Amino acid sequence: MVVMLAGLASACGAVVLPPEVVPAPKQEKVEPQPVASFVTPVVHSGPRDEMRIALTFDACPTASAYDERITKTLTETKTPATLFLSGSWVKHRPQSALELANNPLFELGNHSYTHKHMPQLKKDGDVLDELLRTQEEIYNLTGRIPAYFRPPFGEFDTRLAYLVGKAGLTTIEFDLASGDPDEHATKQKLVNWVLKQARPGGIVVMHINHRQFPTAEALPEIIQGLRKRGYELVTVGQLLNERPPPLCSDPLRVSPPAAPVAPAVALSALEGAVSSISVP
Repeated sequence: MVVMLAGLASACGAVVLPPEVVPAPKQEKVEPQPVASFVTPVVHSGPRDEMRIALTFDACPTASAYDERITKTLTETKTPATLFLSGSWVKHRPQSALELANNPLFELGNHSYTHKHMPQLKKDGDVLDELLRTQEEIYNLTGRIPAYFRPPFGEFDTRLAYLVGKAGLTTIEFDLASGDPDEHATKQKLVNWVLKQARPGGIVVMHINHRQFPTAEALPEIIQGLRKRGYELVTVGQLLNERPPPLCSDPLRVSPPAAPVAPAVALSALEGAVSSISVP
């Protein structure tokens, strides 16, 4: 193109100067931004080709209504389970939480601190406070750091998944809701529903903090029925073939700063990076 333009200029009688050679600007190496690395998938199930199911139980902040019959049944039947505890529940029932942590059958998870609608919290710091205060409460009491987070009400969005990953947690949903909070739920309805809907790799959600729920009555038949159908009952970590977190003893201080941890523009890079998945 330069040669052609110079020839054209000569033909028109203009003085043509040799083109100035301008070195190409130095290209700085751009390192990939680590934003998406904090995003964890939202897991709904484990591998579908394995006859394994994870029973999970949420403990919302209603500590006074803890139904110990459920954990007693799990222990007596030697049934592993993942228990998602809210920080407030742990604070008000430290002895119960410690007993659960010391039971080798149980894996502890994070269920936020006060069981708020997390996607509705406008400040990143408020979301992290719900996550990290619970981590701190559980760790300082039991020496264990949960690896998994169950969102209150099962609600999540891209921003929440980003912040959960930022806190070092993996979001665990479920593919089978037992329906135990339903006011019309009965023992037999729960048993029939769970046994009918159970699938390999499934994650079942129930609750341990409402004695009025028929969960405790239904649980023995659910466990027996699943095992008769050939299912191995495991924790979420076992379902996902992950190692349990190590037991620690040093005090943990993880309270988040008041300021947001990431610029809002960074969230645009996460669109499409967060997806609800089932582990293949």
